[in-house]
Amino acid sequence: MTVTSAPAAAPPAALPPLAARARTVGGSPVREILAVTARPEVINFAGGLPAPELFDREGIAAAFRTVLEETPERALQYSTTEGEPVLRQGLAARLQAQGLPTGPDDLLITTGSQQALSLLASALIDPGDTVLVESPCYLAALQVFGLAGARILPVPCDDDGVDPAALAELIRAERPKLLYLVPTFQNPTGRTMPAARRAAVASAAARHGLWIVEDDPYGELRYDGDRVPWIASFPGAEDRTVLLGSFSKVMAPGLRLGWLRAPGAVRRACAVAKQAADLHTPTVNQLAAARYLDVLDTHVAKVRAVYGERRDAMLAGLADALPAGSAWNRPEGGMFLWARLPEPYDTTALLRRVVERNVAYVPGEPFYAADPDRSTLRLCFVTQTPEEIAEGLRRLAEGLTGGLDG
Repeated sequence: MTVTSAPAAAPPAALPPLAARARTVGGSPVREILAVTARPEVINFAGGLPAPELFDREGIAAAFRTVLEETPERALQYSTTEGEPVLRQGLAARLQAQGLPTGPDDLLITTGSQQALSLLASALIDPGDTVLVESPCYLAALQVFGLAGARILPVPCDDDGVDPAALAELIRAERPKLLYLVPTFQNPTGRTMPAARRAAVASAAARHGLWIVEDDPYGELRYDGDRVPWIASFPGAEDRTVLLGSFSKVMAPGLRLGWLRAPGAVRRACAVAKQAADLHTPTVNQLAAARYLDVLDTHVAKVRAVYGERRDAMLAGLADALPAGSAWNRPEGGMFLWARLPEPYDTTALLRRVVERNVAYVPGEPFYAADPDRSTLRLCFVTQTPEEIAEGLRRLAEGLTGGLDG
Protein backbone atom coordinates (compact mmCIF):
# COMPACT_ATOMS: atom_id res chain seq x y z
CA MET A 1 0.00 0.00 0.00
CA THR A 2 1.45 3.33 -1.05
CA VAL A 3 0.81 6.30 1.23
CA THR A 4 0.89 9.72 -0.34
CA SER A 5 0.87 13.00 1.54
CA ALA A 6 -0.91 16.14 0.56
CA PRO A 7 1.30 18.77 -1.03
CA ALA A 8 2.52 21.46 1.34
CA ALA A 9 0.29 24.51 1.37
CA ALA A 10 1.71 27.45 -0.47
CA PRO A 11 2.47 30.46 1.74
CA PRO A 12 -0.24 33.13 1.57
CA ALA A 13 0.34 35.82 -1.00
CA ALA A 14 1.24 39.27 0.19
CA LEU A 15 -1.63 41.70 0.40
CA PRO A 16 -1.74 44.68 -1.95
CA PRO A 17 -0.24 47.84 -0.42
CA LEU A 18 -2.19 50.71 1.05
CA ALA A 19 -3.08 53.56 -1.27
CA ALA A 20 -0.15 55.87 -1.92
CA ARG A 21 -1.88 58.77 -0.18
CA ALA A 22 -2.36 56.70 2.98
CA ARG A 23 1.34 55.81 2.97
CA THR A 24 2.57 59.36 2.54
CA VAL A 25 0.28 61.38 4.86
CA GLY A 26 0.96 60.84 8.53
CA GLY A 27 -1.29 61.13 11.56
CA SER A 28 -1.88 64.28 13.55
CA PRO A 29 1.07 65.23 15.77
CA VAL A 30 -1.39 67.07 18.00
CA ARG A 31 -3.38 63.87 18.59
CA GLU A 32 -0.16 62.02 19.32
CA ILE A 33 0.87 64.68 21.84
CA LEU A 34 -2.55 64.50 23.51
CA ALA A 35 -2.22 60.73 23.84
CA VAL A 36 1.11 61.17 25.62
CA THR A 37 -0.23 63.91 27.89
CA ALA A 38 -3.57 62.34 28.83
CA ARG A 39 -2.50 61.80 32.43
CA PRO A 40 -4.76 63.75 34.81
CA GLU A 41 -1.78 65.41 36.50
CA VAL A 42 -0.74 67.09 33.22
CA ILE A 43 -1.93 70.66 32.70
CA ASN A 44 -2.58 70.45 29.01
CA PHE A 45 -2.22 73.60 26.93
CA ALA A 46 -1.83 71.39 23.85
CA GLY A 47 -5.42 70.45 23.03
CA GLY A 48 -8.01 72.49 21.21
CA LEU A 49 -10.78 71.25 23.48
CA PRO A 50 -13.66 73.34 24.83
CA ALA A 51 -13.97 73.46 28.61
CA PRO A 52 -16.22 70.49 29.49
CA GLU A 53 -17.57 72.08 32.68
CA LEU A 54 -19.16 74.78 30.51
CA PHE A 55 -21.20 72.39 28.36
CA ASP A 56 -24.88 73.18 28.85
CA ARG A 57 -25.74 69.64 29.86
CA GLU A 58 -29.25 70.46 31.04
CA GLY A 59 -30.10 72.61 28.04
CA ILE A 60 -28.83 70.09 25.50
CA ALA A 61 -30.48 67.20 27.36
CA ALA A 62 -33.76 69.10 27.36
CA ALA A 63 -33.49 69.64 23.60
CA PHE A 64 -32.97 65.91 23.04
CA ARG A 65 -35.85 65.00 25.36
CA THR A 66 -38.21 67.35 23.58
CA VAL A 67 -37.26 66.04 20.16
CA LEU A 68 -37.60 62.41 21.22
CA GLU A 69 -40.92 63.03 22.97
CA GLU A 70 -42.53 65.16 20.25
CA THR A 71 -41.15 63.70 17.00
CA PRO A 72 -39.53 60.33 17.75
CA GLU A 73 -40.38 58.82 14.38
CA ARG A 74 -38.62 61.65 12.58
CA ALA A 75 -35.71 61.95 15.02
CA LEU A 76 -34.78 58.27 14.77
CA GLN A 77 -35.26 57.94 11.01
CA TYR A 78 -32.95 58.53 8.07
CA SER A 79 -32.69 62.16 6.96
CA THR A 80 -31.83 63.98 3.77
CA THR A 81 -28.19 64.36 2.80
CA GLU A 82 -28.47 68.15 2.74
CA GLY A 83 -29.62 68.26 6.36
CA GLU A 84 -32.78 68.73 8.37
CA PRO A 85 -34.77 71.70 6.99
CA VAL A 86 -35.46 73.13 10.45
CA LEU A 87 -31.73 73.29 11.25
CA ARG A 88 -30.84 74.80 7.90
CA GLN A 89 -33.57 77.40 8.38
CA GLY A 90 -32.24 78.32 11.81
CA LEU A 91 -28.66 78.55 10.57
CA ALA A 92 -29.67 80.63 7.57
CA ALA A 93 -31.46 83.06 9.88
CA ARG A 94 -28.33 83.41 12.05
CA LEU A 95 -26.12 84.12 9.05
CA GLN A 96 -28.66 86.54 7.63
CA ALA A 97 -28.81 88.41 10.94
CA GLN A 98 -25.01 88.76 10.84
CA GLY A 99 -25.09 90.38 7.43
CA LEU A 100 -24.58 87.49 5.04
CA PRO A 101 -27.58 86.87 2.74
CA THR A 102 -28.28 83.15 3.10
CA GLY A 103 -31.20 80.83 2.47
CA PRO A 104 -31.67 77.29 3.79
CA ASP A 105 -30.89 75.84 0.37
CA ASP A 106 -27.45 77.50 0.43
CA LEU A 107 -26.41 75.23 3.30
CA LEU A 108 -25.25 71.63 3.68
CA ILE A 109 -25.12 70.11 7.18
CA THR A 110 -21.98 68.06 7.79
CA THR A 111 -20.69 65.70 10.46
CA GLY A 112 -18.43 68.34 11.97
CA SER A 113 -16.76 71.02 9.89
CA GLN A 114 -13.83 68.64 9.41
CA GLN A 115 -16.10 66.56 7.18
CA ALA A 116 -16.91 69.71 5.24
CA LEU A 117 -13.21 70.09 4.45
CA SER A 118 -13.01 66.49 3.29
CA LEU A 119 -16.08 66.88 1.10
CA LEU A 120 -14.62 70.01 -0.49
CA ALA A 121 -11.37 68.17 -1.20
CA SER A 122 -13.38 65.47 -2.97
CA ALA A 123 -15.41 68.02 -4.90
CA LEU A 124 -12.68 70.46 -5.91
CA ILE A 125 -9.22 68.87 -5.85
CA ASP A 126 -7.65 66.51 -8.34
CA PRO A 127 -4.24 64.96 -7.58
CA GLY A 128 -1.57 67.49 -8.45
CA ASP A 129 -3.79 70.55 -8.06
CA THR A 130 -2.20 73.45 -6.19
CA VAL A 131 -3.73 74.61 -2.91
CA LEU A 132 -2.58 77.76 -1.14
CA VAL A 133 -2.64 77.89 2.66
CA GLU A 134 -1.65 80.28 5.41
CA SER A 135 1.72 79.95 7.09
CA PRO A 136 1.32 78.48 9.64
CA CYS A 137 -1.92 76.62 8.86
CA TYR A 138 -4.59 74.55 10.61
CA LEU A 139 -2.98 71.13 10.81
CA ALA A 140 -5.99 68.97 9.88
CA ALA A 141 -6.46 71.00 6.70
CA LEU A 142 -2.93 70.08 5.66
CA GLN A 143 -3.87 66.43 6.24
CA VAL A 144 -7.05 66.68 4.16
CA PHE A 145 -5.34 68.37 1.23
CA GLY A 146 -2.41 65.98 1.44
CA LEU A 147 -4.73 62.96 1.30
CA ALA A 148 -6.39 64.49 -1.77
CA GLY A 149 -3.01 64.56 -3.51
CA ALA A 150 -2.79 68.34 -3.61
CA ARG A 151 0.40 70.31 -4.02
CA ILE A 152 0.30 72.53 -0.93
CA LEU A 153 2.04 75.91 -0.99
CA PRO A 154 2.19 78.35 1.93
CA VAL A 155 1.45 82.05 1.44
CA PRO A 156 3.74 84.38 3.41
CA CYS A 157 1.87 85.92 6.34
CA ASP A 158 2.27 88.71 8.87
CA ASP A 159 0.32 89.57 12.00
CA ASP A 160 -2.74 90.35 9.85
CA GLY A 161 -2.73 87.10 7.89
CA VAL A 162 -1.79 86.46 4.27
CA ASP A 163 0.25 89.13 2.51
CA PRO A 164 -1.89 90.35 -0.44
CA ALA A 165 1.10 91.10 -2.65
CA ALA A 166 2.65 87.71 -2.01
CA LEU A 167 -0.74 86.08 -2.58
CA ALA A 168 -1.18 87.79 -5.94
CA GLU A 169 2.32 86.75 -7.03
CA LEU A 170 1.72 83.11 -6.04
CA ILE A 171 -1.60 83.07 -7.88
CA ARG A 172 0.03 84.38 -11.06
CA ALA A 173 2.99 82.00 -10.82
CA GLU A 174 1.32 78.79 -9.60
CA ARG A 175 -2.27 78.93 -10.89
CA PRO A 176 -3.79 77.43 -7.73
CA LYS A 177 -7.30 76.05 -7.60
CA LEU A 178 -8.06 76.90 -4.00
CA LEU A 179 -7.03 79.19 -1.13
CA TYR A 180 -7.75 77.93 2.38
CA LEU A 181 -8.03 80.44 5.24
CA VAL A 182 -9.07 80.65 8.88
CA PRO A 183 -9.32 84.46 8.95
CA THR A 184 -10.89 84.88 12.40
CA PHE A 185 -8.95 83.77 15.52
CA GLN A 186 -6.86 81.49 13.36
CA ASN A 187 -5.69 78.08 14.46
CA PRO A 188 -2.85 77.98 15.44
CA THR A 189 -1.92 81.67 15.74
CA GLY A 190 -5.12 83.27 17.07
CA ARG A 191 -4.68 86.18 14.65
CA THR A 192 -7.58 87.88 12.86
CA MET A 193 -7.46 89.24 9.33
CA PRO A 194 -8.72 92.86 9.22
CA ALA A 195 -11.46 93.96 6.85
CA ALA A 196 -9.14 95.70 4.39
CA ARG A 197 -7.03 92.56 4.06
CA ARG A 198 -10.17 90.45 3.50
CA ALA A 199 -11.29 92.80 0.76
CA ALA A 200 -7.89 92.45 -0.91
CA VAL A 201 -8.14 88.64 -0.77
CA ALA A 202 -11.63 88.74 -2.28
CA SER A 203 -10.41 91.02 -5.05
CA ALA A 204 -7.42 88.79 -5.85
CA ALA A 205 -9.67 85.73 -6.07
CA ALA A 206 -12.04 87.56 -8.40
CA ARG A 207 -9.25 88.83 -10.67
CA HIS A 208 -7.33 85.60 -10.98
CA GLY A 209 -10.01 82.96 -10.62
CA LEU A 210 -9.76 80.60 -7.66
CA TRP A 211 -11.91 79.21 -4.89
CA ILE A 212 -11.69 80.54 -1.34
CA VAL A 213 -12.45 78.20 1.55
CA GLU A 214 -13.19 80.36 4.60
CA ASP A 215 -13.16 78.23 7.75
CA ASP A 216 -14.82 79.89 10.76
CA PRO A 217 -15.09 77.57 13.77
CA TYR A 218 -14.17 80.24 16.34
CA GLY A 219 -15.87 83.42 15.11
CA GLU A 220 -18.51 83.55 17.87
CA LEU A 221 -15.84 83.41 20.59
CA ARG A 222 -14.91 87.11 20.54
CA TYR A 223 -13.75 88.72 23.80
CA ASP A 224 -12.79 92.22 22.62
CA GLY A 225 -13.02 94.38 19.53
CA ASP A 226 -15.60 94.47 16.78
CA ARG A 227 -16.75 91.65 14.57
CA VAL A 228 -15.13 91.59 11.11
CA PRO A 229 -17.37 90.60 8.16
CA TRP A 230 -16.80 87.25 6.49
CA ILE A 231 -14.74 87.24 3.29
CA ALA A 232 -17.80 85.69 1.66
CA SER A 233 -19.59 89.03 2.04
CA PHE A 234 -16.99 91.13 0.17
CA PRO A 235 -17.40 92.14 -3.49
CA GLY A 236 -15.80 89.64 -5.81
CA ALA A 237 -15.97 86.75 -3.35
CA GLU A 238 -19.70 86.03 -3.41
CA ASP A 239 -19.66 83.39 -6.14
CA ARG A 240 -16.34 81.73 -5.21
CA THR A 241 -16.24 81.45 -1.41
CA VAL A 242 -17.22 78.40 0.60
CA LEU A 243 -17.87 79.31 4.24
CA LEU A 244 -17.50 76.59 6.87
CA GLY A 245 -18.89 76.66 10.39
CA SER A 246 -19.23 74.39 13.39
CA PHE A 247 -21.22 73.90 16.59
CA SER A 248 -18.28 72.12 18.23
CA LYS A 249 -16.81 75.18 19.96
CA VAL A 250 -20.09 76.86 20.94
CA MET A 251 -22.44 73.95 21.67
CA ALA A 252 -20.59 70.62 22.07
CA PRO A 253 -18.06 68.78 19.89
CA GLY A 254 -19.64 65.42 20.70
CA LEU A 255 -22.66 66.36 18.58
CA ARG A 256 -20.38 66.40 15.51
CA LEU A 257 -22.35 69.11 13.74
CA GLY A 258 -20.90 71.44 11.15
CA TRP A 259 -22.06 73.10 7.95
CA LEU A 260 -20.94 74.66 4.74
CA ARG A 261 -22.42 77.54 2.76
CA ALA A 262 -21.44 77.32 -0.89
CA PRO A 263 -22.41 78.27 -4.43
CA GLY A 264 -24.81 75.78 -5.98
CA ALA A 265 -22.46 73.68 -8.09
CA VAL A 266 -19.97 73.13 -5.27
CA ARG A 267 -22.69 72.47 -2.72
CA ARG A 268 -24.30 69.85 -4.96
CA ALA A 269 -20.94 68.16 -5.56
CA CYS A 270 -20.32 68.08 -1.80
CA ALA A 271 -23.77 66.54 -1.26
CA VAL A 272 -22.89 63.74 -3.67
CA ALA A 273 -19.60 63.18 -1.84
CA LYS A 274 -21.46 63.11 1.47
CA GLN A 275 -23.90 60.52 0.16
CA ALA A 276 -20.89 58.29 -0.50
CA ALA A 277 -19.38 59.04 2.92
CA ASP A 278 -22.21 58.73 5.45
CA LEU A 279 -25.57 59.38 3.69
CA HIS A 280 -26.45 62.11 6.20
CA THR A 281 -25.51 63.60 9.56
CA PRO A 282 -27.39 62.01 12.52
CA THR A 283 -31.00 63.18 12.48
CA VAL A 284 -31.59 63.34 16.22
CA ASN A 285 -28.49 65.49 16.73
CA GLN A 286 -29.63 67.91 14.03
CA LEU A 287 -33.12 68.26 15.46
CA ALA A 288 -31.82 68.76 19.00
CA ALA A 289 -29.38 71.42 17.77
CA ALA A 290 -32.17 73.18 15.90
CA ARG A 291 -34.17 73.24 19.14
CA TYR A 292 -31.16 74.51 21.08
CA LEU A 293 -30.59 77.43 18.69
CA ASP A 294 -33.24 79.34 20.64
CA VAL A 295 -30.91 79.59 23.67
CA LEU A 296 -27.52 79.34 21.96
CA ASP A 297 -26.72 83.05 22.17
CA THR A 298 -27.29 83.07 25.93
CA HIS A 299 -25.00 80.08 26.36
CA VAL A 300 -22.28 81.54 24.11
CA ALA A 301 -22.30 84.77 26.13
CA LYS A 302 -21.52 82.76 29.29
CA VAL A 303 -18.75 80.85 27.53
CA ARG A 304 -17.21 84.06 26.17
CA ALA A 305 -17.06 85.61 29.63
CA VAL A 306 -15.20 82.62 31.08
CA TYR A 307 -12.85 82.15 28.14
CA GLY A 308 -12.00 85.86 28.12
CA GLU A 309 -10.87 85.62 31.75
CA ARG A 310 -8.76 82.58 30.94
CA ARG A 311 -7.11 84.31 28.00
CA ASP A 312 -6.26 87.24 30.26
CA ALA A 313 -4.84 84.89 32.89
CA MET A 314 -2.51 83.32 30.34
CA LEU A 315 -1.42 86.67 28.95
CA ALA A 316 -0.69 87.90 32.47
CA GLY A 317 1.68 85.02 33.16
CA LEU A 318 3.59 84.65 29.90
CA ALA A 319 6.31 87.19 30.62
CA ASP A 320 7.48 85.13 33.59
CA ALA A 321 6.97 81.76 31.88
CA LEU A 322 8.82 82.27 28.59
CA PRO A 323 12.52 83.00 28.09
CA ALA A 324 13.69 86.59 27.74
CA GLY A 325 13.38 87.70 24.14
CA SER A 326 10.18 85.72 23.49
CA ALA A 327 7.23 87.30 21.69
CA TRP A 328 3.52 86.45 21.66
CA ASN A 329 0.25 87.85 20.38
CA ARG A 330 -2.93 88.98 22.13
CA PRO A 331 -5.83 87.28 20.32
CA GLU A 332 -9.17 89.09 20.42
CA GLY A 333 -10.98 85.77 20.67
CA GLY A 334 -10.86 82.08 19.89
CA MET A 335 -8.91 79.45 21.81
CA PHE A 336 -5.24 79.83 20.98
CA LEU A 337 -2.24 82.00 21.62
CA TRP A 338 0.96 81.81 19.53
CA ALA A 339 4.41 82.41 20.92
CA ARG A 340 7.90 82.55 19.46
CA LEU A 341 10.94 81.83 21.61
CA PRO A 342 14.30 83.41 20.81
CA GLU A 343 16.70 81.45 18.63
CA PRO A 344 18.03 78.83 18.91
CA TYR A 345 15.19 77.38 21.04
CA ASP A 346 13.55 74.35 19.38
CA THR A 347 10.08 73.74 20.83
CA THR A 348 9.85 70.22 19.39
CA ALA A 349 13.09 69.17 21.06
CA LEU A 350 12.06 70.86 24.31
CA LEU A 351 8.63 69.22 24.57
CA ARG A 352 9.80 66.08 26.35
CA ARG A 353 11.56 68.16 29.02
CA VAL A 354 8.39 70.23 29.49
CA VAL A 355 6.07 67.21 29.70
CA GLU A 356 8.28 65.85 32.48
CA ARG A 357 7.07 68.88 34.47
CA ASN A 358 3.45 67.77 33.83
CA VAL A 359 2.55 70.53 31.40
CA ALA A 360 2.22 70.45 27.61
CA TYR A 361 2.02 72.68 24.54
CA VAL A 362 2.01 72.01 20.80
CA PRO A 363 5.25 72.79 18.95
CA GLY A 364 4.76 75.07 15.98
CA GLU A 365 6.63 72.89 13.50
CA PRO A 366 3.73 70.63 12.31
CA PHE A 367 1.55 73.61 11.38
CA TYR A 368 3.85 74.68 8.54
CA ALA A 369 3.44 73.39 5.00
CA ALA A 370 7.10 74.28 4.39
CA ASP A 371 10.07 75.88 6.17
CA PRO A 372 8.81 75.54 9.75
CA ASP A 373 9.76 78.01 12.45
CA ARG A 374 10.99 75.63 15.14
CA SER A 375 10.99 78.30 17.83
CA THR A 376 7.20 78.65 17.82
CA LEU A 377 4.51 77.02 19.95
CA ARG A 378 0.73 77.03 20.37
CA LEU A 379 -0.99 77.38 23.75
CA CYS A 380 -4.70 76.69 24.28
CA PHE A 381 -6.06 78.84 27.10
CA VAL A 382 -9.74 77.83 27.35
CA THR A 383 -9.66 74.39 28.99
CA GLN A 384 -8.04 75.32 32.33
CA THR A 385 -9.13 77.67 35.10
CA PRO A 386 -7.05 80.81 35.79
CA GLU A 387 -5.49 79.03 38.79
CA GLU A 388 -4.56 76.01 36.69
CA ILE A 389 -3.18 78.31 33.99
CA ALA A 390 -0.94 80.05 36.54
CA GLU A 391 0.36 76.70 37.78
CA GLY A 392 0.81 75.42 34.24
CA LEU A 393 2.85 78.47 33.28
CA ARG A 394 5.00 78.00 36.39
CA ARG A 395 5.72 74.43 35.28
CA LEU A 396 6.35 75.61 31.71
CA ALA A 397 8.95 78.09 32.97
CA GLU A 398 10.70 75.25 34.81
CA GLY A 399 10.66 73.08 31.70
CA LEU A 400 12.07 75.79 29.48
CA THR A 401 14.78 76.84 31.95
CA GLY A 402 18.10 75.70 30.62
CA GLY A 403 16.49 74.75 27.34
CA LEU A 404 19.56 75.75 25.35
CA ASP A 405 22.01 73.59 27.28
CA GLY A 406 19.95 70.39 27.44
